[in-house]
Amino acid sequence: MTSRPLTSRPDATRASYDTVAVDYNELLKAELESKPFDRAMLAVFAESVRAGGGGRVADLGCGPGRVTIHLEGLGLDTFGIDLSPEMVAVARRIHPHLRFEVGTMTDLDIEDDSLAGALAWYSTVHTPLDELPLFFKEFHRVLAPGGQLLIAFKVGDERVRLDHAYGHALDLDVYRFPPERVAELLRAAGLVEVARLVREADSRESTPQAFVLARKPEPSA
Repeated sequence: MTSRPLTSRPDATRASYDTVAVDYNELLKAELESKPFDRAMLAVFAESVRAGGGGRVADLGCGPGRVTIHLEGLGLDTFGIDLSPEMVAVARRIHPHLRFEVGTMTDLDIEDDSLAGALAWYSTVHTPLDELPLFFKEFHRVLAPGGQLLIAFKVGDERVRLDHAYGHALDLDVYRFPPERVAELLRAAGLVEVARLVREADSRESTPQAFVLARKPEPSA
């Protein structure tokens, strides 16, 4: 946790996603089917976790669990955490065999060095760049040595106000990040970059999309 005031407005983010939870799931539940590069990065992440011996994987900012269930289909022991209680309720209803909990990514109720993998699939996009170190420090804490992190985000260097989406009025800030700055912040948090993919926007997107795979290094001998 930090005593510095946050500018990421988590209360507004929570309220917005509580409002759209049901419609968000209906609109996006099949989205991965049309995104081969996204699926490829998730497959590399899953293979990297399995190659390291497997273990628990947290989908951080899981929403209604659409990527959580995809990871399970790739052979991972996965569970989800989300800021929005309504998103968690939808995820539990749709995927009752998986575990979903309400929580915040800057103060995870997860033991130190316990996860084989962590996924942040567009779940940091409501956070300004200067607050990302709080998230990355917490990801480093919960990952076991050798554990894998995959983060997906929108490419750019600005904030966009989102006041209507998924059929509802919202109050969201959406941040776009330069991939090189994200990679620098991951390194500063003690995570080692493994791979980076930037793809161009598809017909429903307005900006390129980035994916960075990193790992927590093993302790030196």
